[in-house]
Amino acid sequence: VQLVESGGGSVQAGGSLRLTCVASGDTHSRSCMGWFRQAPGKERELVSSIGTDGTTYYAASVKDRFTISQDNAANTLYLQMSSLQAEDTAMYSCAAYDGGPWFRSSRCPLIRSYQFWGQGTQVTVSS
Repeated sequence: VQLVESGGGSVQAGGSLRLTCVASGDTHSRSCMGWFRQAPGKERELVSSIGTDGTTYYAASVKDRFTISQDNAANTLYLQMSSLQAEDTAMYSCAAYDGGPWFRSSRCPLIRSYQFWGQGTQVTVSS
């Protein structure tokens, strides 16, 4: 699975951005899709994920501000980010998890060890 993100950029606090991740290759091997972020000097964290059954997860820091969605026909994952804060500044990466044929997508919120990664897109929020 190859993943390519786009949509990052610089925005003022309170603004919005939409990140896009296009998947190619063996796109059937995607039990879960997720957005991670890593700020300088901080550990990478799972921001949001979505399973093939639509199960979603949001980190507490972004809940009610970010929305994850996917267009399976277009093999595209989105992250709509609103009310952005300076603390949201980070490199955002798209990732895919292949749990195998018996994996239950309801478990996606528990998954952190994704196998496939995009190159990342930078989001910078100025206050």
